[in-house]
Amino acid sequence: MEMNMSFSHDMDDEYEKLIRRMNPPRVVIDNDACKNATVIRVDSANKHGILLEVVQILTDLNLIINKAYISSDGNWFMDVFNVTDQDGNKIVDKGILDYITKSLGPESCFTSSMRSVGVKQSVEYTAIELIGSDRPGLLSEVTAVLRHLKCNVVNAEVWTHNTRAAAVMQVTDEETGTAITDPERLSRIKTLLCNVLKGSNRSSLAKTAVSHSVTHTERRLHQLMFADRDYERTGDDVLDNRQRPNVDVVNCYDKDYSVVTIRCKDRPKLLFDTVCALTDMDYVVFHANVDTEGSESYQEYYIRHIDGYPVKSDAERQRVTQCLQAAIERRVSEGLKLELCMTDRVGLLSDVTRIFRENSLTVTRAEVTTKEGKAINTFYVREASGYPVHAKTIDSIRQVIGQTILKVKGSPGDLKSVPQESPARFLFGGFFKSRSFVNFSLVRSYS
Repeated sequence: MEMNMSFSHDMDDEYEKLIRRMNPPRVVIDNDACKNATVIRVDSANKHGILLEVVQILTDLNLIINKAYISSDGNWFMDVFNVTDQDGNKIVDKGILDYITKSLGPESCFTSSMRSVGVKQSVEYTAIELIGSDRPGLLSEVTAVLRHLKCNVVNAEVWTHNTRAAAVMQVTDEETGTAITDPERLSRIKTLLCNVLKGSNRSSLAKTAVSHSVTHTERRLHQLMFADRDYERTGDDVLDNRQRPNVDVVNCYDKDYSVVTIRCKDRPKLLFDTVCALTDMDYVVFHANVDTEGSESYQEYYIRHIDGYPVKSDAERQRVTQCLQAAIERRVSEGLKLELCMTDRVGLLSDVTRIFRENSLTVTRAEVTTKEGKAINTFYVREASGYPVHAKTIDSIRQVIGQTILKVKGSPGDLKSVPQESPARFLFGGFFKSRSFVNFSLVRSYS
C-alpha cells in the first residue's frame, strides 16, 4: 500500500511538471499602470496551494499588498497585485524585481511538496517547535533550559493567542556552532522543553518537536496554532465581537460558492495570514478581491472545500469565521514594542528574557534574528498583571541592558507613567524574582 501511495505521488509530481513545461508561468511587472503602486501580474497553470505560494513570496520580501484580484476558476490561475515597499513607494530595486520574476516565472520550481510548507534539511542548526499553554515568564523559562542544555538560539519567532503559545526556534550547539545531531541529547531537549510547557499542570496539552528540517517559520506557526485549536473561544475571552475582525460567510447558491468577506484594520502580511487559514482548512479560492482604504482592509473570497462543496452547515460556517479571526489576531501584538540590537553572544536571549521576567513583564510576541554576529531582537511586552507597562519599569530595564541597546518603539501612550505600583504588580513581581534561574533550580525541577 505504501509503495502504491509513493508511486501515485511521483506520478502526480511528474504530471505537474509536464503541465508546467507545456504552460510555463508568466510574470509581468508594471511600474506605469498605477501612479502609486507597482502592478504584478501572474499567470500560471492552476494547482491547489498556488495562491499561498505567490502571496508568501511577496510577503517574504516585506512588500505591502494594497490591492489584489485573484481568479483561478478552471485550469488557469491569474493574479494581479498592487504592491509597495514599507514606505509606500513603488518597487524600483532591480534585485527585488529580478527575484520576483525568477521566483514566480518560468524559472521557478513550485513542486507538489509546496514551498509554502518548505521543508528541507539543514546542517547549520536544529529546529525546535513548541506549542502549549501561555503563562507569564514562559519564554524566559524555555530559553533558560536551552542555555542549561548548551543550546544557542540563533533565530526564533514566538506567538501567543487565546491563552496558547507557539514557537519555532533554530538552535546550534554552544561549542561547535552547528546543528545538534546526537539522538540522546535531542531526546533530552525535547523532554525538558515539554516539561517546561506543561509547568505545574502536568495534565495540560503541550507538544515539542526537534528536527533538522527548514520550514517557513510564520507558515509553520499558523499550522501549529491551528492544529492546537487556538481559534476555539474560552470562557474568559476578553474580546467581544465589536473588537474582532468582521468576518461574514454566506452561500452563493446560483454559483455554488461560499462567499467570505473580511473587514478589519489593515496591516502588513494580512493577506498572507488569511490565505494561510483558508489553506489550512482545505478551502480552495476560486475568485478574490482585496482592497484597502486608509487604515481599513476589505477582502472577499469565493471558496469551496476541496471536496467540491461550499460551506454546508452553521457549525462549519462558525468554524470558518473563528479560524479566520484567529489567523488575523495572532499577529496583532498586544503590549509595548521593544527592540534590542547588540553583538550576539551565547545566552543573550536567556539573560534578556530573565530581566523582563524579574521586572514583571511577560512577552506576548517575539522575533529573534542573528545576522553577521549581531542580535536583532523585537519583543512585545506587557505587565504580567495585564496593566500597561510602567515607564519606570522600562527605565530600570534599560539601565541594566543599556540605553542605546534597548529601544522603545510605538506610541509613548503605551507606557504608563503612574509611579505607584498596583497590588497585582507587587504580587507578581515578588513571585518572579523569587524564581530566578541563577542556580538553575527550576531547570532541575523539569528534569
